[in-house]
Amino acid sequence: MSPTKRASKAVTFSSHGGVDVLELVESPPPAPGPGEVVVEVLAAGINHIEAYVRQGLFADDVPVAFPQHQGTDFSGIVTAIGEGVTSFAKGSEVLGHAVMASHANYIVVPQSSLVAKPASLSWEVAGSLFLAGLAANDAVEAVRVAPGDIVVISAAAGGVGSMEAHLAMARGAKVIGTCGERNFDYLRQIGVKPVVYGDGLADRIREIARGNVTAYLDNFGKDNPAVAQELEVAPARFRSSENRRDIEVQALKPTAEQSEAHTRVLAKLAGLAADRTLNVLISGFYPLDRVHEAFEDLEQRHARGKIVLGMRPVDNSFHGLGNRKVRDEHERT
Repeated sequence: MSPTKRASKAVTFSSHGGVDVLELVESPPPAPGPGEVVVEVLAAGINHIEAYVRQGLFADDVPVAFPQHQGTDFSGIVTAIGEGVTSFAKGSEVLGHAVMASHANYIVVPQSSLVAKPASLSWEVAGSLFLAGLAANDAVEAVRVAPGDIVVISAAAGGVGSMEAHLAMARGAKVIGTCGERNFDYLRQIGVKPVVYGDGLADRIREIARGNVTAYLDNFGKDNPAVAQELEVAPARFRSSENRRDIEVQALKPTAEQSEAHTRVLAKLAGLAADRTLNVLISGFYPLDRVHEAFEDLEQRHARGKIVLGMRPVDNSFHGLGNRKVRDEHERT
């Protein structure tokens, strides 16, 4: 299969550091090998762990080779397929996961890393589901959220926390979310009872819960483990920020078996998002060449939901003629 006609631009970094080390580099157009596909990426979510890896905070867990590419989440359109690919065709609309590669306008991935994009799912949401959704699903599954549970989620307005809230509520749980006061209205809108973090948190949670807190999902660390203990949450029903880090690190260097399991989770998340059981707020949408601004926004830790990179101009509704135009172009070439 011949490579795509356009050159590929990708975000890389050649040293550890802040957003200033990020570069947008051009490379020859990619071509797929056996079992692989080329995807033109239309949207790609950004994640905190990508910033941590770039800053060198996970050097032992996630070794990098400079110049290092980045990005795990993406959605887009298949532009070329390699020998033996049977699940997708040129023009297929997909979402998927990549190993530190998706912040680019073209990527090569195994067909086993892709899921067909539901027609009702926007490009932005599809392109931001993977890593946050994987961590959220892992946490909710690990503590076995069930009907009648009262679940506390720290940093509940963020990408992972908000997905955890939706997944927990879908299982019949009542959710209390810690956040700053500026996010109270947002959490109320999605069905979460907000509580401000800080001294006296356990007492405020008790007042809101009006019952025993049965599970605690921590995305922030600091005093949250102590608060969970004060609330007498069973250790088996507490999920720590370290647990979240471990699942995210795994996603950056998965085994083949883990990667296939991740795809199954992504397919489940896509279905939940398509039927609106899982609602993902896109709070920031940046062109690829403004990746520095996107990560500055993320690293301020004030963003609600997800921040997404857009790789080329398309209809902002992602449901109109722009979507059809891009797909038609790939089917013709």
